[in-house]
Amino acid sequence: MVWIRNQRKVIWILLALVLCLCSGCSKSSSREQTTDGHLVFDHSMKLQYAMQFGVDYYQDGYKVITLSTGEKFLVVPEGKEVPVTEEKMTVIRQPLQNIYMVSSSQMDLLLAIDGLSSVKMTGTKENDWYIDEIKTSMQNGDVIYAGKYSAPDYEMILANGCDLAVENTMIYHKPEVKEKIEELGIPVIVEQSSTEAHPLGRVEWIKLYGVLLDKEDEAEAFFEKEISDLNNMIGNEKSEDKGATVGYFYVNSRGVVNVRKSGDYIAKMIEMAGGTYLFDNLTDENALSTMNIQMEEFIEKATDADYLIYNSSIDGNVYTIEELLGKCPELKDSKAVKEGNVWCTEKNMFQETTGISKMILEFYYMMTGEDYDFKYMYKLK
Repeated sequence: MVWIRNQRKVIWILLALVLCLCSGCSKSSSREQTTDGHLVFDHSMKLQYAMQFGVDYYQDGYKVITLSTGEKFLVVPEGKEVPVTEEKMTVIRQPLQNIYMVSSSQMDLLLAIDGLSSVKMTGTKENDWYIDEIKTSMQNGDVIYAGKYSAPDYEMILANGCDLAVENTMIYHKPEVKEKIEELGIPVIVEQSSTEAHPLGRVEWIKLYGVLLDKEDEAEAFFEKEISDLNNMIGNEKSEDKGATVGYFYVNSRGVVNVRKSGDYIAKMIEMAGGTYLFDNLTDENALSTMNIQMEEFIEKATDADYLIYNSSIDGNVYTIEELLGKCPELKDSKAVKEGNVWCTEKNMFQETTGISKMILEFYYMMTGEDYDFKYMYKLK
């Protein structure tokens, strides 16, 4: 009887072991179904100002970029296989070495993280660049012109092994171009930085390029320094002319005045510098950041403005008040003209996205009247 009881005990122990092993196999099988060949979430990128993109990090170096448009991009590390995903994602394989950078405002962000070597093609001609490093790279043949956004040289793009095209929102006017590039097997990111509500949100797009080029630390360090420098300067000093009204405009060939809308990033930069944007309630229903107004409406407000800034990006530079009055004689009796507080932007302003924080400082020093080494604008003589 004792022998039988012992034998039963052994059998129960063996059964228990078998059940444990089976359970372990089941768990192992389940774990493989959720990890082997599949994405396993790790964490998300923390963003301070940017609202138009997000980044999720997964195990084994995989990353997923999500744009405000809903498009998703799976960044696959060098040597790794494309994992199984339930969502539709455009695959971007690292390393990126032959980017077609059509969006000129984003090239400066790549420069800031030493990423220019990853760019092979641009949508801007050499003579239209105001950034010396890009001009030099094009002169050396390191970066070549591959056609503008609406008419790219597809053969050149293919011949140079393009591994990513970065477009701006202008491409939405030519959707067939985007579709054609994608048909060639080239991923296309339409950067949305121009739709960021906060000026520094535009600068924070540097983190997206840090993700693409595995330079997250460099991107984070640059961005934090920009924020720190800006806060240290403007946060600790108060302008005696705080609240001064500032107009930002240009006059087109038809004599119509183009101004920034109240919610535009230029208007917010002026406010961050301590000023008050002249047209603080100017809005309409379209998505553009600027709008045209009649001369009479402009003069009604601009006559009492403390400062006027002429936007050179479209109409070209003006260098003297007399030259400005040739375009807009109605400003002759304005406060800013009489007191000599009229400025003009340099064309490099819109190609150097990393200069946004410095541009805010220039608005600040324009209003304080302190000496400063201006780079993005100058005072009219």
